[in-house]
Amino acid sequence: MDRVFESLTRAEQRRWARTYLRGLVHGNGRRTPRGLARAEQLPAAAANGLHQFINGSPWDWEPVRRRVARQIAASTTPYAWTTAELIIPKRGQHSVGVHQHVAAGTERPVNCQRSLGFFLATDAGSFPVGWSLVLRGVWESDHERRDRARIPATEYGHPVASYVMDFADSAAADPALPDVPWALDLVRCEDATGVLAGLVRRGLEFACEVHQSQLLVTGRPGAPAVVTVGEFMESRLGQRAHLLTPPSGHRGSVSVKIYAKQARLPLFGAPDEQSRTVRVLEWPSQSLGQPGRYWITSCTGGRVGKVLALARARIAALATIAELQEHFGALHFEGRSFPGWHHHMTMASTAYAYRNLPACAPSLALSGTAC
Repeated sequence: MDRVFESLTRAEQRRWARTYLRGLVHGNGRRTPRGLARAEQLPAAAANGLHQFINGSPWDWEPVRRRVARQIAASTTPYAWTTAELIIPKRGQHSVGVHQHVAAGTERPVNCQRSLGFFLATDAGSFPVGWSLVLRGVWESDHERRDRARIPATEYGHPVASYVMDFADSAAADPALPDVPWALDLVRCEDATGVLAGLVRRGLEFACEVHQSQLLVTGRPGAPAVVTVGEFMESRLGQRAHLLTPPSGHRGSVSVKIYAKQARLPLFGAPDEQSRTVRVLEWPSQSLGQPGRYWITSCTGGRVGKVLALARARIAALATIAELQEHFGALHFEGRSFPGWHHHMTMASTAYAYRNLPACAPSLALSGTAC
């Protein structure tokens, strides 16, 4: 508590933070201010205090998230950054950011808040360390509604690449956070090319699963050819197989296709020399008539198994999303303000880290900080 919430300057804020955190960790049922007060057997008036702490108190959530991320990095062995989408269904239209969205795997639009979580994947699990609330529709143009929800002027309907790059920049600027690859699932991302281009321009390592229609540039810099990943991997020239043991639950080994020739990502509006050679891998489908799975990675010299092992970061993040929904109140925010939503998600992430982090590293233990 003392370390993570040091940026909360008022003793009253820290007391409510402790109460809210304790309720998220130990409570049952809905993690609303009223539910948390009831779980902690607090007076009825405490619900108002908790509500004010989340929705009215003007504390900055970024320093808290940064300290949580540093504690995770110091207490575990990180191996990747990754993202996962959190869809929060809503009945009304007044909660901040609510709009119609067709979620992955569904055919009908759902009324929801759509958010993007950023996770540090480690040997102890995948931990949420940042959140972005995706704003679409009226939340971009209705100034009265934006003012009521206290949405900052800088927060508009950014493309997915912008959210990812903003977080990548903030993580890279903090020397206490690890320089590990980005492992992303961009198969259904509407801005996959923008995400990949942003990673390339920043010189970050990555291994991203992409749709077979993702574009690549082949050929010499003076005579480039633009092709899709699917077309690229259909060519037998330069293609070689690699025998790989599949994930647990499968028998035998699988021949993964690797394209040995050079390919680059299209950086539209940039000189060819600013592009970057990438490696393309295909995991063939185990079902007839079904497409395979494709990865683009900047790790051109690494082992194939190590590159594909980064995919477990995404699986671990999805498991964390499910646990945040079921046990840490990620779906239970009842306020209508932008700061309130970020406050609640910050507390849910902190509670998850408190519950799941292993014992503190020796340096943290010596400082007197308890996990």
